[in-house]
Amino acid sequence: MRMFGCRPALLALVLFIACFAGRDAARAQVNDQGELSIELVDPKVLRICADPRNLPFSNDKGEGFENKIGELFAEKLQKKLDYMFFPQATGFVRVTLGSHRCDVIMGFPQGDDLAQATNPYYRTAYALVVKPGSGLEDVTLLEDERLKGKHIGIVAGTPPATNMAIAGLMGNAKPYPLMIDTRYDSSAEAMINDLNKGEIDAGVLWGPMAGFYAKKSNPPLHVTPLVKETTGPKLVYRIAMGVRNADQAWKRQLNRLIQENQPAINKILLDFGVPLLDESDRPIGPENANKSP
Repeated sequence: MRMFGCRPALLALVLFIACFAGRDAARAQVNDQGELSIELVDPKVLRICADPRNLPFSNDKGEGFENKIGELFAEKLQKKLDYMFFPQATGFVRVTLGSHRCDVIMGFPQGDDLAQATNPYYRTAYALVVKPGSGLEDVTLLEDERLKGKHIGIVAGTPPATNMAIAGLMGNAKPYPLMIDTRYDSSAEAMINDLNKGEIDAGVLWGPMAGFYAKKSNPPLHVTPLVKETTGPKLVYRIAMGVRNADQAWKRQLNRLIQENQPAINKILLDFGVPLLDESDRPIGPENANKSP
């Protein structure tokens, strides 16, 4: 009787092991070189975790710069390109990369512990966006006296909000929500629309968004990366790609792709208006597009 009494626990253990063995067997596949891969969902497919509506980064029509870099990498790897789309909000990493539905997040900040970061492939900063002819085009610091009393747009909860508070600019600031469903709303687009309509005098946005929407405006808006801030958090960041913590070989392969294709990556980013910076906070443009972040 004692023997039979322990059988349910033993059976549960056997099923548990079988379940995970089956999962690993499904993940372990042989690639074209005859090597066993246990890291990728499908070694023959570049599966990207992406937001379906989050320009300029990505969308389900393939129009974002992360889509374009994905196309470049798929070509270099000679793989088919596929996506796992999910809104980039709370739970994004868990539902996509963490659930083995895709293998890389194309835009991932270094220092975030939700996944493992590759080497960075671009460096940019939050930026001040103003209209041409506003008299604010050469403002480079949020503490500049010319911003006092101005109505400035800011995405609530982002690092430059702290800098604005220290500079005494929050009294007249117009906040825009940080947590939104990108399928239906865009704080960056709303801010730029308000700037063009004259409802705010300037906006502070994450560099890729600032450059993208400023370039689309008619006439184009002026964008100044905020690289000279002396109070509050630093507003310059390196952006990498995110992979699972265990995926070391895949990370090394992505690092090689980034290094070998940096000029092509920079060109894609510049075409989208991203204000690129080198390691000394100097702008990267078409004339020096071979530089690394």
